[in-house]
Amino acid sequence: QVHLVESGGKLVQAGGSLSLSCVASGRTFGNYAAGWFRQSPVKEREFVATISSGGGITYYANPVKGRYTISRDNAKNTVYLQMNSLKPEDTGVYYCALGGYSDRSDEYTSWGQGTQVTVSS
Repeated sequence: QVHLVESGGKLVQAGGSLSLSCVASGRTFGNYAAGWFRQSPVKEREFVATISSGGGITYYANPVKGRYTISRDNAKNTVYLQMNSLKPEDTGVYYCALGGYSDRSDEYTSWGQGTQVTVSS
């Protein structure tokens, strides 16, 4: 039901930083927990981070813990992913999703089309 559009993906050097945004349409954005996932030709879609509907609780996958920060601004209908100390293995298409506070992709009901992040070695 919710339409999501990711932006911010680009080519960045290893060790650099990048911020992704996900803008949602609809009047009930604040009712949904949100998450970020990533996928590449050599990896299955994997969980990255999730955030509760009000933004007060977050959870991260171990490979990104300490380097990534998920946040949201419900007044702007936007979820963010700040990525620091990027590594080549962070390369992939990053997707935002709504509808679950979970590390399982099947717990989410709405998905964006993705934005490409490429980290050069």
